[in-house]
Amino acid sequence: MPGDEGPCPMTYGVASYSYWQRELGGRDPAEGIKLIVDNFPIEIVGVTPPEFFGMVVGDSFDIALPFCLPPDGLRRDIFEVAVMGRLRPGWNLKRASAQLDALSPGLFEATAPPGRDTQSTEMYKHFRLAAYPASRGASSLGETDYTSLWLLLGITGLVLLIACANLANLMLVRGSTREREMAVRLALGAPRWRLIQQLLSEGVLLAGGGSLLGIVLAGVFSRSLVLLFTTEERVPLLDLLTTDWRVLSFVVAVGLLTCIIFALAPALRSSGMQPGAALKAGSGGTTADRSRFSLQRFMVVFQVSVSLVLLVGALLFVRSFRNLVKVDPGMREHGITVAFLGYWQSPLAKERWADFQSELLEEVQAVPGVLSAATTTRVPLDGGSWEHGVRVGSIQAMSKFTWVSPDYFATMGIPVVKGRGFMKDDTATSPRVALVNQTFVRRFLAGANPIGQTLLTSPEPDYPATRYEIVGVIPDTRYKDLRTETPPMTFAPATQFPGQGPWCHVIIYSNLPPATIMATVKRFLAEKHPDVVAEFSDFQKQILDGLVTERVMAMLSGFFGALAVLLATIGLYGVISYIVVMRRNEIGIRMALGASRGSVVSLVLRQTVFLLATGVAIGVVLALAASRSAGSLLYGLRPNDPWTFLGASGLLIAVAFVASFVPASRASHLDPVVALRYE
Repeated sequence: MPGDEGPCPMTYGVASYSYWQRELGGRDPAEGIKLIVDNFPIEIVGVTPPEFFGMVVGDSFDIALPFCLPPDGLRRDIFEVAVMGRLRPGWNLKRASAQLDALSPGLFEATAPPGRDTQSTEMYKHFRLAAYPASRGASSLGETDYTSLWLLLGITGLVLLIACANLANLMLVRGSTREREMAVRLALGAPRWRLIQQLLSEGVLLAGGGSLLGIVLAGVFSRSLVLLFTTEERVPLLDLLTTDWRVLSFVVAVGLLTCIIFALAPALRSSGMQPGAALKAGSGGTTADRSRFSLQRFMVVFQVSVSLVLLVGALLFVRSFRNLVKVDPGMREHGITVAFLGYWQSPLAKERWADFQSELLEEVQAVPGVLSAATTTRVPLDGGSWEHGVRVGSIQAMSKFTWVSPDYFATMGIPVVKGRGFMKDDTATSPRVALVNQTFVRRFLAGANPIGQTLLTSPEPDYPATRYEIVGVIPDTRYKDLRTETPPMTFAPATQFPGQGPWCHVIIYSNLPPATIMATVKRFLAEKHPDVVAEFSDFQKQILDGLVTERVMAMLSGFFGALAVLLATIGLYGVISYIVVMRRNEIGIRMALGASRGSVVSLVLRQTVFLLATGVAIGVVLALAASRSAGSLLYGLRPNDPWTFLGASGLLIAVAFVASFVPASRASHLDPVVALRYE
């Protein structure tokens, strides 16, 4: 990329293909495309290919900039930097890692950032570099996300198994009813290969039609799945989303094999017996050969057991998501709008940033519809974190730190339970004061009266060691997200924030709809401060967006659990209906001898009781084993929660009995004369 010697002035950039088409109109970069990014002039000198979205899986970019800053903005305290490159010919990862490990001591010794405490500096000097394969890029997905994806893959695999078992069962039932037809064809001289060819053609036609429909649905549902996982309005990855041919080929192959193998079952069974014997076996006797039911019953038991596993998982994830949604964060959720205001494009001197922030806050508070507003350096429940090392008495520990304006606690609906809140008298020149939460008091002060106690922060670049006097205590509130337990938290006045930059977060409380208050404040800022960049978000939506993994797991596991129950119900209905048909003569004789309709229904339902009891027993054991892997994803629930297992078992049994009662009721209304004549 072109550039001058020395520190990069950040005047060149490369646009992503989607941004180039969407915002830049597809203009040729050679014509000169100039933009302003973070108050710096940028010239677009290139465009990435359509299929390139960066090296971080799941993220995308609009403009790629050189990794450097203006000379007056260089910082040496940012550690999280990943370097990607190509290995020289003859080198491998092991050799590269050894080389980097050898360079690390001198490199980190020479670049140790000033202004930090001894412990942090020593930790930095002990860092070591290593080389890792980058063929799949980097990923921002956490361990929880990976576990969720693997569980979803396992759930879909189980649904595939149930579908195949159900298909096999129905094909076997259909094939068994055609055994007499196959015997007649053989008796009339049809060659066995011709029967096999016919059934093979039927199986291929059935599987082919289902596969084509599945390909269409796969495209639709895959796009829907990506939209479920994202919290953004626009998803660039949808532009190139395609169905993976390897996954598609595997699923189609499994479906084809299932159809073909079990479509051939009647022909293969008939080819092993004489036509006369087959015709005799198909004649109307008192009862059918019950040995032929064994495979069908096994398939039903298999479907019931696996369906119970999926249903237990679905109920666990749905109840876990419900528990998270019902968590009280300890602060106001409704009516809160978060505004990020950046004034780096304003010609303000650095010394004026803090005063300008206070002026902006007063102006926002005066906007019609705004009940109260406050500034904060850290928006709660946004997934971020900021902490300082602190010393309280003889205890050295870590505490989350946030600097807020005096009205922050009233705006967020957080009461001060002891002492006082911040006042306008707490300025940059007054003694440093702080509020702490109850967890801080329990953990570091052993229940002693915190008012008047002091804490000392560890030094960091731009954050010198500072002694704060505790003047108040607030209740425990959630910090990073709803799932994480409340950590020790410290709040200090915004006027005493040592790292003030040309930006601020403003928390706005209003009884107007979020869209209305956003538009009102945005319009006000555009008129009075056109050089201020403003971005808005709804606090309640932000909280729900933080539960996207839990929401997707609840929705998809619920969908697959319901689908599994539906498939098992269809399979059970098919088998019970087949048994009723094959035992029609027997049922007719029983009714002719005086059996009541209730006894006939009971006779048929006993088949269901046996199949369900066996399937549920096996399913409970499998579900207990499988649910352990989901323990880290659950909130407020144990993987072996008894109410979940009872609910899943009861629901499955109820649905199965309804499915079985239909053929049982039909059997009880048979005309004995017609039944006795049936072959």
